[in-house]
Parts: sequence; structure tokens; C-alpha cells
Amino acid sequence: MQNGGARLAVRSALGMMQTLVAMGAVLFLSAWSLRYWQAWVFLGVFGAAVAPITFYLLQHDPALLRRRLKAGPAGEKEKAQKIIQAFASVVFLGFFVVAGFDHRLSWSRISVPLVLGGDTIVVLGLLLVFFVFKENSFTSATIEVTEAQRVVTTGPYRVLRHPMYSGALLMLIGVPLALGSMWAMLFVIPMIAVLVFRLRDEERFLSVHLPGYPEYCERAHFRLIPWIY
Repeated sequence: MQNGGARLAVRSALGMMQTLVAMGAVLFLSAWSLRYWQAWVFLGVFGAAVAPITFYLLQHDPALLRRRLKAGPAGEKEKAQKIIQAFASVVFLGFFVVAGFDHRLSWSRISVPLVLGGDTIVVLGLLLVFFVFKENSFTSATIEVTEAQRVVTTGPYRVLRHPMYSGALLMLIGVPLALGSMWAMLFVIPMIAVLVFRLRDEERFLSVHLPGYPEYCERAHFRLIPWIY
């Protein structure tokens, strides 16, 4: 592996470790206990699902992996997307804070099969994201149009305009269940609102800057959820 590839591998590994440590810190500090088996299982499942996706991109699409590392409000160029991403970060944090307090104060009673079902949903959501990455090398973490970018209409894009957001939403529905918290499920509602605002603003941007995108929108009727929206 060349030096550039090695540096990218290190950056990717460090980024994944930082994400896992940050999520774990929020969960266990909110729960004020390490005796939170649902959180340990979730972190293990999440890490085990993200690691092979990262490895695949490192081997087959390092350019996409580099673009994916530029995530968050700071990476956005459009002011509206900076605001949307900042709000999304707060909502995402809320999932883990509330789940931790829920565990600490025993607000919810979720059965073991339902918790494991939540972990399964998380994996399915990430699997859909992986299929999107395989199909669309232009799936940046920020709203932009790169040189030689084209409209992708194959794979999941045949049915949905934004299948990556669909996968993310599916994963986020599984997170509260996986963490054993019904109260954290309330954060799915504002997250759906965030995704809708983001994708609609993204469509506005792409319709102006990406040739062929308006015509694609006329053919692909559903944005986020098949036969619903």
C-alpha cells in the first residue's frame, strides 16, 4: 500500500475509533454505569458493520472514502447545509444522551429479542448504505458536485432518489431499540425532519449544478421511503 493509502487507512481507523469512543462516552456517562450491556452490544455491532465498509472503500474507492471523511457542519459549503448539519448533530447526540438516562433511571422495559432486533435493523440500515456506496462513487458527505460527476440511476437509485438517507434513517430507527430505550425513539421524528430538509435542499442544489438531475427526479418519484415519500 502506498504512503497515501496508508495515511488514508490510518485516518479512517482513527475516525472510526473516535466515533465509537465518543458514542460510548456519551452513553456510559449518561447512564453513569458501565453495566449497560445493550450499549456494549450496540457499539460492537456498529463497529463490526462499519469496519468492513471502510475496508471495502479503502481497497476499491479511496476517493469516495476521502470525501466521506469530510463530514459535519464544517465540511459543508452551503450555509443552509451547515445549519442543517449542526441541528442533525444535536439530534444525533440526543439519541445517546436520552438512551443513557433511560437506562440509568429505568424508564423503559424492552425485551432482549427487541433489543437484538434493533441491532439487526442497525446492520440492515448500514448494509443499504454500503450498497449505495458501491453504486455511487459520488456519494460525498457534503453537498457538492465534483468534476465528471454524473447522475446515478441504477441499483437502489432506480426506486429512491436518496437511498443513503433511507439507510441512515433505517439505522437510526434501530438505535433506540438496540440501546433499550423507547424514549430515545422520540428523536427519530426530528431526525426525519432534518433528513427531509437536507434532501430537499440537496435536490435544489443538484437541479442547478448537475446536468440531467431534474429529468432523473421526474422518473424517480420517491425520495426517502418507497411508495410513501
